[in-house]
Amino acid sequence: MEHVETTESLEIHGLIPEPAAEWHRLLRFVGFGPADKAAMSRTVEPLLARANEMVVGTYDHLLSVPETAAVLGWESGADEEHLAERRRFFAVWLARVLGMDTSDEFAAYLFRAGKYHAAHGPRHIHVPPAYVTTSIGLMGAAFARALGESGLPGAVIAPALAGWNKFLSVQLHLMDMGYRAAIEFDRGEFPVGFALFGRLRLVAGQRTLTANAAPGETMESLLRRFFNYLPELRADCLRPVWHSHEKDDSAWVEVYESYVPAPGGWRFLLNGRNAAYDGGFAAAIQPHDTISIFPPGR
Repeated sequence: MEHVETTESLEIHGLIPEPAAEWHRLLRFVGFGPADKAAMSRTVEPLLARANEMVVGTYDHLLSVPETAAVLGWESGADEEHLAERRRFFAVWLARVLGMDTSDEFAAYLFRAGKYHAAHGPRHIHVPPAYVTTSIGLMGAAFARALGESGLPGAVIAPALAGWNKFLSVQLHLMDMGYRAAIEFDRGEFPVGFALFGRLRLVAGQRTLTANAAPGETMESLLRRFFNYLPELRADCLRPVWHSHEKDDSAWVEVYESYVPAPGGWRFLLNGRNAAYDGGFAAAIQPHDTISIFPPGR
């Protein structure tokens, strides 16, 4: 029997934006630009002078609140090694904030931080999003307090705080994206494995990983959650395609994007069988299935 490849069945719909694209889109949305950076730069020195105090004070506060102490496993006091790790992570983040880093790499860093808050970090600690959101608010308050005590005139402080608020709010959105992607990746009732090959292993930093799937879920649905969780893999093995749909009740044509395997021989296998010749991405997922992604030539 001849196996015929049907590319129409090899589409992934509904992927979230890539972190860098969403980062720059939202920075434009809040109007974060040269005027904000110029105003903020006039307050970097007094904020930097208080940076150590902010880092130490943040974790003293988290330790003093029973709910957050329990989240971190510090009900009987902070583990010194864990505390040092968190202070280092926070200090790096604060340094990048004060440096007004708007790079694509910082967007990826924030997205990854959100995944860590969903228990996908080295210590597998789940931090409820309410505490992440309000902690960003506390940092804004710490900035305002430090600048209020800096002796700078209000005419300098006000526009600077407006800029810092815009910048922090977009960072929070990127972290929330990563958090939700990780939560979705874990959603389901039975495990399904992913095996990566070639350059994907280097980019992802791992050879295999496990998602959870729900009864009746398709390969496309699971791949959507996979590429939302690891958007950095899309550039290698996927290519966008555009579709248009004319609605009966509208004069406008709706355009939407989906993704297909990149040309040149990228293959997506379900239990060793190439999806291109065996039902495509509409194939139903079963417990303990394995999805393998191979680059050309493998």
